[in-house]
Amino acid sequence: MATVAGIATGPHTLRAMFASTGAIDDPSDEALMLAYAAGDAAAFDALYARHRSGLYRYFVHHLHAAGHADELFQDVWMNVIRVRATYAPTARFATWLYTLAHNRMVDHWRAGARVTTVSIDDDGETAPRAEIESISGARNDEPETRVAASEIGARIVAALALLPDEQRDAFLLQHEGGHSLAEIGAITGVGDETVKSRLRYATAKLRAILKDLQ
Repeated sequence: MATVAGIATGPHTLRAMFASTGAIDDPSDEALMLAYAAGDAAAFDALYARHRSGLYRYFVHHLHAAGHADELFQDVWMNVIRVRATYAPTARFATWLYTLAHNRMVDHWRAGARVTTVSIDDDGETAPRAEIESISGARNDEPETRVAASEIGARIVAALALLPDEQRDAFLLQHEGGHSLAEIGAITGVGDETVKSRLRYATAKLRAILKDLQ
């Protein structure tokens, strides 16, 4: 029997843990991550299915380039796999996941590797690498490898690309990640007022840009 964050785990223990929260049929993200850390590959499949779309859109709307989004998206899930044994549910799993994503995005900015000239509708290198599927035992259920402009509108995609990084990040964390002000602050390391300011400016600039693009 394995232990996760000091808790004895195993098939029967995990079932009891889910039952105690009334979540056998629909376990929480946090319970799924603990189950995955204990060796349940199917739990990873469930987490991946729940969060792949929003997380991929977070990257592709930051980068406006499917190839680079694939790479960063893959890196985040590989980090989830790498640190599973030390995972502790001190916050929502989604907040923890998007903290990894935000930090990977910041590393990308610092490396000066931002690409804004490749269309997200490009049909070139669009398939992410297969390491996650092979490690996790996930089914052939690939993430969206390109985001059609019609998904949020070509003009909105173009407008997002014109926002300062921090404002775009706050906007995407709220609208793609579904995070609260406090969670965005925790992810990005700033206070609530700064988050509010970034969201306010981002919204105002998007409206102005979209008006100009009409």
